Amino acid sequence: MDQPSGRSFMQVLCEKYSPENFPYRRGPGMGVHVPATPQGSPMKDRLNLPSVLVLNSCGITCAGDENEIAAFCAHVSELDLSDNKLEDWHEVSKIVSNVPHLEFLNLSSNPLSLSVLERRCAGSFAGVRKLVLNNSKASWETVHTILQELPDLEELFLCLNDYETVSCSPVCCQSLKLLHITDNNLQDWTEIRKLGIMFPSLDTLILANNNLTTIEESEDSLARLFPNLRSINLHKSAGLHCWEDIDKLNSFPKLEEVKLLGIPLLQSYTTEERRKLLIASRLPSIVKLNGSIVADGEREDSERFFIRYYMEFPEEEVPFRYHELVTKYGKLEPLAVVDLRPQSSAKVEVHFKDKVEEMSIRLDQTVAELKKQLKTVVQLSTSNMLLFYLDHEAPFGPEEMKYNSRALHSYGIRDGDKLYVEPRMK
Repeated sequence: MDQPSGRSFMQVLCEKYSPENFPYRRGPGMGVHVPATPQGSPMKDRLNLPSVLVLNSCGITCAGDENEIAAFCAHVSELDLSDNKLEDWHEVSKIVSNVPHLEFLNLSSNPLSLSVLERRCAGSFAGVRKLVLNNSKASWETVHTILQELPDLEELFLCLNDYETVSCSPVCCQSLKLLHITDNNLQDWTEIRKLGIMFPSLDTLILANNNLTTIEESEDSLARLFPNLRSINLHKSAGLHCWEDIDKLNSFPKLEEVKLLGIPLLQSYTTEERRKLLIASRLPSIVKLNGSIVADGEREDSERFFIRYYMEFPEEEVPFRYHELVTKYGKLEPLAVVDLRPQSSAKVEVHFKDKVEEMSIRLDQTVAELKKQLKTVVQLSTSNMLLFYLDHEAPFGPEEMKYNSRALHSYGIRDGDKLYVEPRMK
């Protein structure tokens, strides 16, 4: 068989990891390997390869010399071949079959949909635990073939593959713990339930940026479909419009973490309302929401907030959770509305000699400006005026207001306080 034209894996490997581009370094943790056998390519003793090979965007179309790959890559555990031009699974198999300790393989953005993956080729992937097929447009038939030949696969990435439906595999993949299937076109919950059938041990399901609509499934069925699901990401699920869909998430018996941002249902609420209503009502058992830990104190605050939020709603619009929380905390009083804005004016008593006059003064003005206002009241020039402030709660008597540029609000003047004016002694 003629070798495909283009750059080979081995050619790119020799170029990138030549001594000029990747000098040999000694020391712990370097992960550098230099094959020592005297046979084979004269390059063999000159390449210094780490255990993690990154060969993305290098124009690779084929494997190259398999003996060379085996000689150099016996220690390699991670291989990034994303954004290359690999379109033949046979060529990928030639590479992978000669990397015996490979656990992580990234084949994203390679045109692999152009060929069929046969089971004998997929068998070369048997040791891989993490496989990335983002934007490869891999068919479900290809995915099924891989699942049958990778008994230890734990993480699978199938993003950006234009999936509108899910095709069930003839066998379950018991090993898979994480499925990342974002940025597809999955809308109907009947497609998502197939993932639960295929991956019964799933711990993390990332469904962000799909168009998922309502979750049409009974609570018992959801618990059976995803018995081990601990984390779910539904960011930007454009079809979720009702709280009942969020309630359904409580049916997953081990669910601890939920990510729910950018869904239409929550857009009309403030950030505070959104988080507290989710914690108190819809997701009472989760320990992490949108990446943030839910502490016990926050949970109680949210539940009390929930009671107050719904206490004025008509009975027919109050969710059942409201009655549960009233049983727990009792009927709460509405929170007092406290205006924390600084006071802009105050009514004070101005004392001068035997006269007392009540005045309203602006607190955003300075002492000098107040003295000008008082000129006509006390018949003194500002230069001949001493001004004292008496806080009605102050224990130390009047305080002289000696700094003309100081703002009145900095004294903490309130309604009912007193100002004393005296002539300056000459």
